[in-house]
Amino acid sequence: MSYNGADQHYYMVDDEDAADTMDGIDEEYHTADDANLDEYDMLMKVTDTSSSQAREGKDIQGIPWDRLNTTRESYRATRLEQYRNYENLPSSGEAADKGCKPTDKGGRYYEFFHNTRLVKPTILHFQLRNLVWATSKHDVYLVSNYSIMHWSSLLQNLTEVLNFSGNIVPTERYPGTLLEGFTRTQLSTLAVKDRFLVAGGFHGELICKCLDKPGVSFCTRTTNHENAITNAIDIYDSSSGLHFMTCNNDCGVREYDMERFQLLNHFQFPWPVNHTSMSPDRKLFTVVGDDCDGLLVDARNGRTVGSVAGHLDYSFASAWHPDGRVFATGNQDKTCRVWDVRNLSAPTAVLKGNMGAIRSIRFSADGQFLVMAEPADFVHVYNTGENYERRQELDFFGEVTGLSLSPDDESIYIGIWDRTYASLLQFNRRHTYEYLDSLM
Repeated sequence: MSYNGADQHYYMVDDEDAADTMDGIDEEYHTADDANLDEYDMLMKVTDTSSSQAREGKDIQGIPWDRLNTTRESYRATRLEQYRNYENLPSSGEAADKGCKPTDKGGRYYEFFHNTRLVKPTILHFQLRNLVWATSKHDVYLVSNYSIMHWSSLLQNLTEVLNFSGNIVPTERYPGTLLEGFTRTQLSTLAVKDRFLVAGGFHGELICKCLDKPGVSFCTRTTNHENAITNAIDIYDSSSGLHFMTCNNDCGVREYDMERFQLLNHFQFPWPVNHTSMSPDRKLFTVVGDDCDGLLVDARNGRTVGSVAGHLDYSFASAWHPDGRVFATGNQDKTCRVWDVRNLSAPTAVLKGNMGAIRSIRFSADGQFLVMAEPADFVHVYNTGENYERRQELDFFGEVTGLSLSPDDESIYIGIWDRTYASLLQFNRRHTYEYLDSLM
């Protein structure tokens, strides 16, 4: 991710620059006379939306369109027209449009299940959107301001896992750990798998926690480079146990084991690395970043074994299909491109977003779906078995803090950041036979 200290305000978001996708709607309320203020206050109180309420006509985010001076359709048209996609390379999105073929958005793979406004997801860096992780269809971890929170959709309960506003100090001793820990860490990325959580910070911080143990297990700073932000973390199983890989703006990719929290490999690349993902057979990993091309790298020695060309801007997302032959990359040119390792000369599919960069990509564990998120308002679910020609469009309003499928593919969770309508959306997989609104 490109970075310049003089332009820092373009990248780091404070409270005054919080996502205001719904500000126009809020202003509609504020123009009301004083007699309507009590009603406004009542409407702004936290109210969840259930699937049964949505079937009866309630907006899934609780937005009271019938009391506004605009309709949902009109506001959607305005958003599509006025939203400004961030590009490092000017006009990349417009140029990429020419290579995209239309797709049928009539798919119905997941249904809205619940929206909780008790959960308040946040983002600090507008290009990094990996801040929501589901470890089961009921358990979700996410970043909210200086805290990592756990949401149980089964118990409808929100608890704090770690608070980074004070001093985070490791409770276990490992070689290389910073015993003094970190103070007031600004979180840039998060990854959670099984019982392990790894968080990354704006100054190269790494904080590791075992979810079944109290306290923090390990703290380190990956680099002292002045541009050290941790852009993404990937946790994966290996032949020697659980490992994780980090990528930083200092052009480095580092691999650690999670048993002893030791650095195993450190690979350098020609440009800042924004995202990596390990292949299912652990032989290759993707590298995408501040370059139009992406790389396939040998996981044993860090040597580049292949490259993919076609994107017109910088990439911030990647993911592997479980068959290990197909992977996808997400780019600020508003496209997700699907590649086959057996022939990297051209993408097998070019999938287009509606209005913004593709900043999060996930394949379902069964390989049936590719799910990709734009920075705001849209998540798309593509059917891989139909050559990516059919998709479902999940349509809402607000900045996407993260996207996660549960390990069994039964649930999709989407974090929404907004001054008024911040929430966590849950969609459940459709089945031919199912108990209506069942939590199990």
